[in-house]
Amino acid sequence: MDRIDNKYGIHLTCNTWNHRNADSQITSRHATENKVIAQMKIFFYDHSTLQLPQGHHFPSQKYSMLLDEIRNQKILGEHELIQSIPATRDEVIVAHTKEYFDGIITGTIDPKIMRQIGLPWSKDLVERSLASVGGSLCAANEALVSGFSGNLGGGTHHAMADQGMGYCVFNDLAVVILNFLRLKKILRTAIIDLDVHQGNGNAAILGSHPEVFTFSMQGQKNYPYRKVPSTLDINLPDDTGDKAYLEHLITVLPKVFDFNPDIIFYLAGVDPLKEDRLGRLSLTMSGLGERDWLVLEQCQRHSIPVCLVMGGGYAVPIELTVQAHVQTYKIAKEVYQN
Repeated sequence: MDRIDNKYGIHLTCNTWNHRNADSQITSRHATENKVIAQMKIFFYDHSTLQLPQGHHFPSQKYSMLLDEIRNQKILGEHELIQSIPATRDEVIVAHTKEYFDGIITGTIDPKIMRQIGLPWSKDLVERSLASVGGSLCAANEALVSGFSGNLGGGTHHAMADQGMGYCVFNDLAVVILNFLRLKKILRTAIIDLDVHQGNGNAAILGSHPEVFTFSMQGQKNYPYRKVPSTLDINLPDDTGDKAYLEHLITVLPKVFDFNPDIIFYLAGVDPLKEDRLGRLSLTMSGLGERDWLVLEQCQRHSIPVCLVMGGGYAVPIELTVQAHVQTYKIAKEVYQN
């Protein structure tokens, strides 16, 4: 916590403390205490870039750009980058209705729902959506084994049980969590959602499950305009900067750890960046780095496994979004491999 203490003079005190089929036991949840991960296993999907109409706002190229930068900067070795296994129908329909899933897969989904999603239907979209969920399933299983893993995708927190919205087709974290609870891989879990947009889909699908703590910190006046209450929501005014943002985060993080989750899902959206065209907040690149360090360092200190997913980012230029996501993985390496 030296970074936060020295820069801002504020302190955090906490009161507590083959990848899809990995054999993870609930009883071993504290086995990763102070563990240094010699080799990370991070999952990705890179078969294609969505072909979108010219001028479309969704920056689908950021995923391949992120993977290229991680390789070029040697942040992760090829042995640490693993192709995602697509999620199956049986896995996805634990969180989504059969009718919605089948409509998406076959392309017979109501056009109104596709307009809510904001992306045109295509086979590539279906494949990427299933791989995104599969990557989070793989990463979560790996996190239970080693203490940390990530998905270079995922964080599709707007998707509801019977419809997608906000560029989100299937809700990866809801799928993972409900499958893990059903299979008794975990007893309790928490989501730390720091995308600038509220995780309304997470709250809607998981809100009736007392075993799940959903924490979302977002722009008050930003999308979605009808927010679904999370376990804990922090709404921030437009133009919130680094210091105020981090003070809010430091104040509420102990509530997540007090819940004593078996695993934390960290949705590390980088759209709070001041250059983000959909963000409306004013975080600097340094501020985003302090945020990521704070969350990951505290999870490691409390010996709670972390599954990191990507979330949103729409900066102009898009290279800034890629830089911010790369920074998150640099910080993860620093926290878990030092």
